[in-house]
Amino acid sequence: MKDRTMNDDLQSQMMRENDDKRALRRAVDHAFRHIDGTPDRRPFPDDAALDKARAFHAPLPETGTDSTAVIDQMNDAFSGACVNAVGGRYFGFVTGGVLPVTLAARWLADTWDQNAPLFRTSPAADIVEDICEDWLKDLFGLPGESVAGFVSGSSLAIYCGLAAARWRLLQRQGWDLNAKGLNGAPAIRVVAGRQAHGTVVKAVTLLGLGTDNIEWVDVDEDGCIKADDVPTLDDRTILLLQAGNVNGGGFDDFKTLCTKAKTAGAWVHVDGAFGLWAAAAKKYAHLTEGMEDASSWSCDAHKTLNTPYDCGVVFCRDGEAIRSALHQAGSYLEVGAGRDGMYMTPELSRRARAFEIWAALSYLGRDGVDALVSLLCERATQFAEEISAAGFKLAAKPSFNQLMFACDSDAETNRVLRAVQDGGEAWAAGADWSGQRVIRISVCSWATTEDDVTRSVNAFAAARRSV
Repeated sequence: MKDRTMNDDLQSQMMRENDDKRALRRAVDHAFRHIDGTPDRRPFPDDAALDKARAFHAPLPETGTDSTAVIDQMNDAFSGACVNAVGGRYFGFVTGGVLPVTLAARWLADTWDQNAPLFRTSPAADIVEDICEDWLKDLFGLPGESVAGFVSGSSLAIYCGLAAARWRLLQRQGWDLNAKGLNGAPAIRVVAGRQAHGTVVKAVTLLGLGTDNIEWVDVDEDGCIKADDVPTLDDRTILLLQAGNVNGGGFDDFKTLCTKAKTAGAWVHVDGAFGLWAAAAKKYAHLTEGMEDASSWSCDAHKTLNTPYDCGVVFCRDGEAIRSALHQAGSYLEVGAGRDGMYMTPELSRRARAFEIWAALSYLGRDGVDALVSLLCERATQFAEEISAAGFKLAAKPSFNQLMFACDSDAETNRVLRAVQDGGEAWAAGADWSGQRVIRISVCSWATTEDDVTRSVNAFAAARRSV
């Protein structure tokens, strides 16, 4: 009887909180203050903020805490330890900002809390995925028969594309992968440039294709695969190409390589995490010319489109291949009423990510997407010009929204980078490029202004003088 009373009390408490919405209102208040402080907040938290967050590592409470107190404590403990990637001076990795409308859409969709594998689990999510699939194919110029899966990011999108490729290439050779597995299966060739992203290599590993089996091809000064060095392709081959090198931003020669692969019957996957969006901008669309002849593509909306994390998309020309590779069955699964997006993704349970994409594309329209992509590239060009004028050496010609630069020695480059990271004015990451240590800049947030670029360049110049 005591346990039942406790259960009833807890349910009554939550009913009251659901009615009065105190915790939600408190969260909104904290969120608005956080947004207001974004322009002047450090790109990366300082040691004091990190120590404050770590101090909350304590044993699990024996009894519960008031909901508003929980939200206050969460804000006090962890908000200061967050990376300010939505600001204008965070250039690390390839991390997009957040359009205000997509943040609002995320809040609303989170309130709906939809599970998106099937039409029967969420008709709304199923329908909006269908809309976004059509809109994105139109923006990117992809084949009409292509299908889209909405996943957490490019890592999973690449996995899905290569899973479809593996299924199709083995099926052509009379091998039922789903029934027989890989033990004794015919060989599949994998051809990739030496600058292929780590997520591509990870997907090859997870799919059991083996990194030792990758036929590596040399790349040029922009990190692009040398088309003339690509070995003879056949219908047992997966060719991995890039729309945007993660360091320099270079784009592979899709027109030449996709034509060659199509003639040979090879499967081409285009890793376009941030660069696939070049197809949506008039000034940069030439970079992706010919990629429509590939077999599968991957991209992130949380990068160039500036939706919240996490939001990736896989496109596959061969709908049968991706549905067969990612198939799941269960007598309790009621399928067939809609697109049933779980057949284009590995997950059963997954959040309804497409709402943020729908909101971004509805807000921006075709012209706005073009303008957003162009804005990021313009800021990267400005950064390259100003950092060169400040005496740094560009490691490669700027391409799209990425650039790299260095000092006179690797040691000096590393010291300057660390000084800027610790200084709090801007944040960037380092990388190895053509035998030297470089500082890499990714301009991926709509919030980066001309002044943000100049302030960041000044921070690097000051750091160089100090070291």
